[in-house]
Amino acid sequence: MIPARSRIALVTCRPQPGVRVDPDLPGLWRALGEAGAEADAVCWDDPAIDWASYDLAVIRSTWDYTWRTDAFTAWADRCGALTRLVNPPQVVRWNTDKRYLGDLAAAGVPVVRTRYLSPEDIAAGARPWEPGEPGNWKGPEEPGEPDGGEYVIKPTAGAGGRYAARYRTADPGAAEAAGQHLARLAADGLTAMVQPYVRRIDTTGERALLFFGGRLLHAIRKGAVLVPQTAYDAKKNAHPDPRPWEPTRAELDVAERALAAVPGAPELLYARVDLVDGADGRPRVMELELVEPNLFLSVHPGSLSQVVEGVLKAAAVIRPH
Repeated sequence: MIPARSRIALVTCRPQPGVRVDPDLPGLWRALGEAGAEADAVCWDDPAIDWASYDLAVIRSTWDYTWRTDAFTAWADRCGALTRLVNPPQVVRWNTDKRYLGDLAAAGVPVVRTRYLSPEDIAAGARPWEPGEPGNWKGPEEPGEPDGGEYVIKPTAGAGGRYAARYRTADPGAAEAAGQHLARLAADGLTAMVQPYVRRIDTTGERALLFFGGRLLHAIRKGAVLVPQTAYDAKKNAHPDPRPWEPTRAELDVAERALAAVPGAPELLYARVDLVDGADGRPRVMELELVEPNLFLSVHPGSLSQVVEGVLKAAAVIRPH
């Protein structure tokens, strides 16, 4: 029996420049209230919040955490010790660092090929597009992929295209711009990730498969985020032209393999698997979003009832204390 007055925290962030507004939060808050729950939209870094007073804390739109990842993961640990946090703190800690793609690759999940450069690597003069050390490539090499061409640099702690840019080695000034980009990431103490630009995204787009309560919720398709010649520190549209999408069997298979490879096989309330097509036309994982993914309820308003059902069921689970 689901408690009639479950107290649920919908965790978000303060309105601020550079952080988009969560379009789904008002509707979710209202629907939970109509279902008999007591829901509050609260900021993760608000010191006045009594997390122990809630039956459940659901991370929804903490979209400023990439500026303060250490503080955010420390908050997740504290919150998870006081109430049930979803997704759980160990998942938050693992998923806020995109080096998790290396873990997925090691588990045999097809991912976009990625190389990591620490601030120390960058200080030692590492260039973004070279196959050797320092830094290791994770994931399969694409057929015919050159040691050059077009590539992407972004931080391992980032979201919404923040500090991400696309470069082409043949463009005048590309090497200098990429070097400045790496230097900025290193100065901020961020590890850089370098990926070949997956060209099929310009024609087949990026697909996001959403799971909620252990079931496929819905899927969307969106356009390419990184437009050529756009500076890494320029504002970007994180979700251009999202539209409903019917996932293929191959996409579902890759998404399910990615979720099965999450360390410790934790119970996940929600998950989003972002996929693009490799040069062979087969789907690759670009990102696995387990912390604060946009659910795209505005694209699929009929999915709201399943989300509410999943949240209420999670609230009925026995709390840690």
